[in-house]
Amino acid sequence: MTAVRVLVVEDEMMIAMDMDDMLVEMGFEVVGPAAWLDRGMELARQESFDLAVLDVNLAGETSFPIAEILRDRGIPFLFATGYGAAGLTETYAGTTTLQKPVEFSQLKAAIASLR
Repeated sequence: MTAVRVLVVEDEMMIAMDMDDMLVEMGFEVVGPAAWLDRGMELARQESFDLAVLDVNLAGETSFPIAEILRDRGIPFLFATGYGAAGLTETYAGTTTLQKPVEFSQLKAAIASLR
């Protein structure tokens, strides 16, 4: 059985490592993490994965172009951000959003709601 692959886009190294650890503990295979918008867009276009976790703010740029690629590909995603849902544009209002720091149980429940 093939592991579910999760794209992680996060510019803070410690948060990315923590997210990676949690996802692996849940039995997922991590794609990335991508720390910059350009790399995230490249992975979103070219890699094969089942869902994605996106930080909204990537070193001063938003991950919304990555979210657009994922929508076009029909790949579910959620946002993990220090801003909470208040950091989203109207286009992404209603998208599953976790407040950082993300706890294991919150991430697990949010991913379950996407699948």
